Amino acid sequence: MFLQSLEIFSLLANVADAKSLVIHPASTTHQQHTADEQRTAGFGPETIRLSVGIEDPDDLIADLAQALDRAVTD
Repeated sequence: MFLQSLEIFSLLANVADAKSLVIHPASTTHQQHTADEQRTAGFGPETIRLSVGIEDPDDLIADLAQALDRAVTD
């Protein structure tokens, strides 16, 4: 629910982009690894990766806050 609630961050695996991106590594870029291998690499199923772009910082913070609020209340 959190990822789907984001309005500014795009759900993409790109890096070095000017726009802000978010991804869930356990189900995308590292889905071929076991849970133990993922933990050894330093992340788990609860981990999301943010790549912050050039958008207004206050807008990005507000976007993250509203998505977290929705995730907690749903």
